[in-house]
Amino acid sequence: MSRKQPIFVYGASGHAKVVIDAIECQKQYEIALLVDDNLSLAGKTVGGYSSICGRDDLMERVKRGKIKAGIVAIGNNAARERIAAWLTGKGIGFVTVIHPSATVARSAKIGAGTVLMPGVVVNSDTEIGEHVIINTGATVDHDCAIGAFSHIAPGAHVCGTVTVGRGSFICAGATVVPNRSIGRNVVVGAGSTVIHDLPNDVTAVGSPAAVLEKRKRS
Repeated sequence: MSRKQPIFVYGASGHAKVVIDAIECQKQYEIALLVDDNLSLAGKTVGGYSSICGRDDLMERVKRGKIKAGIVAIGNNAARERIAAWLTGKGIGFVTVIHPSATVARSAKIGAGTVLMPGVVVNSDTEIGEHVIINTGATVDHDCAIGAFSHIAPGAHVCGTVTVGRGSFICAGATVVPNRSIGRNVVVGAGSTVIHDLPNDVTAVGSPAAVLEKRKRS
């Protein structure tokens, strides 16, 4: 029996707990280390793991060759992007986590550092970028392009041939109808229905979704 690849999980919040569960169910990786910038968490248990440390401890493990890759388990898109950039600059790689209950078409492409939660469906010829969260029960239909560092929240549905830009957040229960384009750094409010294209850097809410305000680029 081959030994599982040891990895780190960067983050120790509620989102990290769900990522940890998905990793354990996937049975491909061994969680060797939890990392968090909040050092007051040291010694506390998250998802059954108590070895929470900071960046210096992670780098020491990397230098000794104990760990070569991991996943950033932070729900906030901008924070996840900042941490992933720092790790990339240190030459650290990323794994992809797919819960066994997720349904992924054989022609779909899933980027490194991305996590697909329980009950997710990703259909044919869809491309999911790096460090994306497709959360519990969300669906992404055929021929979609989901940009890096975006988040499709629980129960959200992205219909066919939709583009979602980098760092955007489709909130819980929202629906995007087919053939729409959503820009970068967009928030679509919970339960909203997107029937028109949305530009970069906006928050849109309602059914049909209308632009509520401009957003600053993080």
